[in-house]
Amino acid sequence: MAVTPRGTPPVPPDARPRLTVLSGPSGVGKSTVVAHMRKEHPEVWLSVSATTRKPRPGEQHGVHYFFVTDDEMDKLIANGELLEWAEFAGNRYGTPRAPVLEHLEAGVPVLLEIDLQGARQVRESMPEGRLVFLAPPSWEELVRRLTGRGTEPPEVIERRLRAAKTELAAESEFDETLVNTSVEDVARELLALMDVV
Repeated sequence: MAVTPRGTPPVPPDARPRLTVLSGPSGVGKSTVVAHMRKEHPEVWLSVSATTRKPRPGEQHGVHYFFVTDDEMDKLIANGELLEWAEFAGNRYGTPRAPVLEHLEAGVPVLLEIDLQGARQVRESMPEGRLVFLAPPSWEELVRRLTGRGTEPPEVIERRLRAAKTELAAESEFDETLVNTSVEDVARELLALMDVV
């Protein structure tokens, strides 16, 4: 699917927006911040990840995620069709490469909402990208958010909390850190970092 109309030259590389990666521990509010930001600024293109995870209530294929089988994910990885991929809480997630590159070439601000492993892979493959870490106001608040979801069994929550400790320790690998004390404030700060006004 072409992003620019036929015959329209791509935006010169030095005028293109930078890829922005938003990462942080599970439960920190990444999806909530992104949803608020996109409601106010729909021109920001959010990459839709492929995942082997089962859909949660209300999630739609192609909107929230591309829900794929393990075999389909294996093929995407083997064919180099993912910009990054990672396994988290027993499921695999990955970012389809082609749509990201097409939108950047067309001058569209692109946001990836991915985990630490994925952010590290993007840093390797697209070092010009900006990595933004979304931090919780406190550890206690993160625990409250994760346990309050009510969508996952206790063993999954425990696994997410262990992963969160690792992710919080990696904050220094990121270009910027935003603390999620207010969805509106963090969304505004993220838009400013992306030069979207």
